[in-house]
Amino acid sequence: MKTSTSRILTTHTGSLPRSEVMQDLLRTQQDQLELDQDIFATESEQAVADVARHQVDIGIDVVNDGEQGRAQYATYVKERLTGFDGERLIRSRPRLDDEDFPEFAVQQRPSSRNIPQPACTGPIAWSDWPAVQRDIGRLKAAADRAQAEEFFMTSASPGVIANFLPNDFYPTEEAYLYALADVMKDEYKAIAESGLLLQIDCPDLAMTRVSQFSHLSEDEFVKIVELHVEVINYALQGIPADRMRLHLCWGNTEGPHHYDIPFKSIVEIVLKASPMGLSFEGANPRHAHEWKVWQDVKLPDGKVIIPGVLDTTTNFIEHPELVAERIVRYANIVGRENVMVGNDCGFGTSAWGRKVETRVAWAKLASMVEGARLASQELW
Repeated sequence: MKTSTSRILTTHTGSLPRSEVMQDLLRTQQDQLELDQDIFATESEQAVADVARHQVDIGIDVVNDGEQGRAQYATYVKERLTGFDGERLIRSRPRLDDEDFPEFAVQQRPSSRNIPQPACTGPIAWSDWPAVQRDIGRLKAAADRAQAEEFFMTSASPGVIANFLPNDFYPTEEAYLYALADVMKDEYKAIAESGLLLQIDCPDLAMTRVSQFSHLSEDEFVKIVELHVEVINYALQGIPADRMRLHLCWGNTEGPHHYDIPFKSIVEIVLKASPMGLSFEGANPRHAHEWKVWQDVKLPDGKVIIPGVLDTTTNFIEHPELVAERIVRYANIVGRENVMVGNDCGFGTSAWGRKVETRVAWAKLASMVEGARLASQELW
């Protein structure tokens, strides 16, 4: 994993807006309709090449495929694994936010496209392992054409898969998590061994406090976080820490977020996860103040933080000077060489229903690059 040795390096959290062509193809796949695999492969390859080049053109240092061939950042696995052939459903999980602001919840629901997902109803195993190799191959082909400091690929954590694809088969939730880990570890290993940097996506470490585990107390949820980190470390065994980074967030949704678990309550547990890099939200109005956490929490040797300096739920374009201010705050606490910057979450966590318009998303990323340049001038 690259570090900021002479300037602040920039990256992002993984998903980027898809073209209308890719959205249509992914919708066809999502709805389990007949899909021309040759067309899907050709369009996916072109989309990955285009999005990689665009990232490099605006100056992002550590880039990826934008998750162009996936409909969603976690549920993509159901097309690759057995065990998810049951009825497609939407589980009603009460959000703590909704209980306090039901009018807001009713107002927001129609604007987001709910896509039913299946539960796990059978043993999990690989049914389409070549899909992993195709993802890797597409990004490596794009990397050969584009010039960047480093290329990364995202992969869903066992915990976030379990959140979206609930368990109706394994005897306990813990057994389900470890079953997912035993299968997903193959994807994690393949990505890392390909020469790409692995980013394991773990919104479950914070986001699920107000949804999947809304019935638990904060102390009980912290125990869930501890279990999920144990499962992550189990699944990542044998992969060098410097070939990995981890992303956590409180959910890429515009809303109250007033029941979000504080970063300080989970940060020391999360730092026990084996990846070298830690990506987290640091720009949205509910968590922007939490840069102060690092005044009290010592960053372990060998760890790098990747704070979000762009909010991904608003079409405001952050001023480069604000971005630079945010970067300098972190760098002055943990050391400039231990900071890389990105955005809070994805600009396309699903292929549909995103809040930020495509061109605005790219403009925000360009502002991040300029802000990192300004911060570097101050820090070096």
